[in-house]
Amino acid sequence: MHFCRTLLATAALAVAAAASAGTMIENANGYTLNAGGKLLRFQALAFDDQGRLVAVGSTRQVAARARGFQRIDVQGRTVLPGLIDAHGHVFGLGAVATSADLYSPASLAAAQQAVAAFALANPQRAWVIGKGWNQEMWKLGRFPNAAELDAAVGERPAAMERIDGHALWVNSKALQAAGITRATPDPQGGKIERDADGNATGILVDTAMDYVYTILPKPTEAEARAMLDGALGMLASVGLTSVHDAGIDAGADRLFRAYADQGKLTTRVYAMIGDVGPDFEQLSQNGPLASYAADHYALAAVKLYADGALGSRGAALLQPYSDAPHTRGLLFHSDAAIRARMEKAMKAGYQVNVHAIGDAGNQQILDSFAQLGKLYPLAGRRHRIEHAQVVQLSDIPRFRQLAIVPSMQPTHATSDQNMAEQRVGAQRLRGAYAWRSFLRQGSRIACGSDFPIESPNPLQGIHAAVTRQDMRQVPAGGWHPEQAMTRTEALRCFTLDAAWAAHQERALGTLERGKWADFIITDRDLFQVPAADIGKIGVLETWVGGRRVYRR
Repeated sequence: MHFCRTLLATAALAVAAAASAGTMIENANGYTLNAGGKLLRFQALAFDDQGRLVAVGSTRQVAARARGFQRIDVQGRTVLPGLIDAHGHVFGLGAVATSADLYSPASLAAAQQAVAAFALANPQRAWVIGKGWNQEMWKLGRFPNAAELDAAVGERPAAMERIDGHALWVNSKALQAAGITRATPDPQGGKIERDADGNATGILVDTAMDYVYTILPKPTEAEARAMLDGALGMLASVGLTSVHDAGIDAGADRLFRAYADQGKLTTRVYAMIGDVGPDFEQLSQNGPLASYAADHYALAAVKLYADGALGSRGAALLQPYSDAPHTRGLLFHSDAAIRARMEKAMKAGYQVNVHAIGDAGNQQILDSFAQLGKLYPLAGRRHRIEHAQVVQLSDIPRFRQLAIVPSMQPTHATSDQNMAEQRVGAQRLRGAYAWRSFLRQGSRIACGSDFPIESPNPLQGIHAAVTRQDMRQVPAGGWHPEQAMTRTEALRCFTLDAAWAAHQERALGTLERGKWADFIITDRDLFQVPAADIGKIGVLETWVGGRRVYRR
């Protein structure tokens, strides 16, 4: 009897061990990069019950290391490393679903109808908020004004954020609530658009938006959680297993940690503290957080701003705008002021990631890094310039010389093609969206989307990087195709190099033994479909740390 009980107990333990040993994915059409960036093929992968990869390779090789593992046959479907977005805004993405949608309307009249319909459907809201307008798409030849927004919603204050997040279209009630009059000054780094008589027209550019943002009601806890839930669902559905959140506050940090603790952070988040003000003082007390909850969260960087955006003519240029010779855009800070902000973050041990779009903005930040590099060695720190969008040709080599990472967004090029040359002219465009120029000199590009400004779908980003075309295949042959990436390079910038830009390449970015089992299964082969169809590839499953977080 004792022998039988022992045998039964041993058998039960064996079954339990087998059940928890791990999982093997087999019959895969697999692609991954190795640590050196070389593209490799595989048929199977296996991960243990902690979500760590124990083997990647042929079915025979993996099976030898996965005895007793649960086996999942993916029937020849394509398996790729989990994709990483190196620049997005998680709560901004979540807020899109709770705001008036101005991404879709193709005219001012259609936008007014969308705002009016949203206001009617949300009578309880003190403010009517919207996102996504783009006057270039409306062919207005100008910004919209307060009176035009009054026509859609006049009884409540309304504020509509431009697609790039660098201009705000407000109605008369909002101007009144913010106390903006003829006498209100333009803040440093911002502009109140005015008519010939000096009256505010209803457009606030860059730091002038703060006149409104400081009086907007803060989201409730329930609203913030709803935004995060919505964003995480969307990110998993497009195959993003990790994102770099470009500028968070203390409230976002608290929610990210809570979700990580509860196992609800289904996309890993590498967060950047927004600026070096009160939130930085609070969040930096214990120094950078390199890893939290099994690499689901990190808070090791600071996000700063040099200038605005090209579409709203807030990007700072060395010479006047080609289509607006009266302006060169806006630097947010003096050289000394931005350098002081950067030094404060560096001194505390943080990676410094600075938004710079115009060639003057990029030059100011490169100069600042050069100066600070005399006090704080730059090598190995992987400080970044976010966007690096329009760069003077002579400044491109300085990224390599100063060890600065260009963090770039491929879909910005295909979205901006309708106005970029108008803004900066053909000569300056040679250093704009210049991925090949950076790659040729050995820079490692961290790719992202800047969602919700662009779609968070990284396969659309890979499509843009490879084809230099939008999803309508415009223009034929690609926009400045000499700057395009290969498919392998594009995959690398959304995986290995994005992980590297967050100091996470030892844990993420490729499918190699010892790393987390972050991978996706797609309905088509990235390396076999026609280039025009790359952005149409669908994600069937998304796995993070060996846990399936999405299935179509």
